[in-house]
Amino acid sequence: MEELTLLYIGDDDKIIKALDTNDLFKLVHFNNGLQALNWLTSFKFNTFDQTQKNEIIHVDLIVCETNLPGIDGFGLFQLFKKRCIDFLTPFILITSNFRDTLRIEAFKMGIDGYMSKPIDFQVLYNRALYLINEKQKLRLVLQSNQKKEEFVQEYKTKFIKRVFDISIASVALLFASPIFLITAIALKLESKGPVFYASKRVGSNFKIFNFYKFRSMYPDADKRLKEVEHLNQYKDEDVELFCSECAKLSDGKFCSPVVYLDKDRICERMAIKRKKAKKAFLKIPNDPRITKVGNFIRNTSIDELPQLINVLKGDMSIVGNRPLPVNEANAITTSIWARRFKASAGLTGLWQVELRGQGGIMSEEERFKLDNKYAENNSFFGDIKLILRTFPALFQKEKV
Repeated sequence: MEELTLLYIGDDDKIIKALDTNDLFKLVHFNNGLQALNWLTSFKFNTFDQTQKNEIIHVDLIVCETNLPGIDGFGLFQLFKKRCIDFLTPFILITSNFRDTLRIEAFKMGIDGYMSKPIDFQVLYNRALYLINEKQKLRLVLQSNQKKEEFVQEYKTKFIKRVFDISIASVALLFASPIFLITAIALKLESKGPVFYASKRVGSNFKIFNFYKFRSMYPDADKRLKEVEHLNQYKDEDVELFCSECAKLSDGKFCSPVVYLDKDRICERMAIKRKKAKKAFLKIPNDPRITKVGNFIRNTSIDELPQLINVLKGDMSIVGNRPLPVNEANAITTSIWARRFKASAGLTGLWQVELRGQGGIMSEEERFKLDNKYAENNSFFGDIKLILRTFPALFQKEKV
């Protein structure tokens, strides 16, 4: 295997000794971030700044402890970016106290990985190779004279797209106001409880927001879940104990990035499948928790109308990638599919149109590929074309 030059920033003696004797890595070590920063900036470090004439130093991977004296790993990463340290070098944080909130924050900042100890160095090596390969693609784009700011800045909705969103959502809400009023009255007359239901979803730049719908179930639906679990049509569906795709690979290799779920270290593909088996695979024909009004508004998609409020608030756009539930989004924050979050969340998008065109049959991988495709190639006029394609797609008959 090719030896990778790894810059480790931290003072964990076990990790230092393990890396120093590991055949996978050539270790460069500093106890704190400022020492590492001074060392890196004293060279022409993996940079595209052709004005620098000093010695070139190459580092394949930076691994940094979250807790450091003086400045933590998050602050150090931001300082690296401000000092123009090559942002295309993979930067991974490691911690003894793994927290999902910090993992989300790391992703939002552009950090490539957030891992908990003890570190599996073979997994780290495989992850580094993957990141190096992906970032090399960006490096080639940079060498074609594209500004690197395009890759480090958060996604921002263009002015013309925002004006379009506000205009369409405002007009739609105006015309739909009688439906809102009638639906609200009907829901209140049939059952007590709020008119709207809000669930947490993840949109562009991994922003978590309240995703609005009209309430279609009785207020105690969550408490009654155990009563109806036996009706779940997916109850007897088999779920892989081990990933069939990873089984095709050599030992120590995974078909997708490694994540931690219920203390198990598994591939991302299996993590998503397990989460869906626990939560998403809950489909109950004639679910008794759904009200009569709720059944009607679901069948007519009226329950989706409150998402126009999300558009006005700026949480979503008319066209974009559908926002994901938090658990599903967490499972893909470090993979190639995470590119989908570099685009607006939307009411409709590329994969929804393609899904209808394929008769409702599409794998999760195909869906994420289309999400990434939209994130990389979206434009205002492209959005208009998708809207025009959405209407005829609505009337195509889906295969059962």
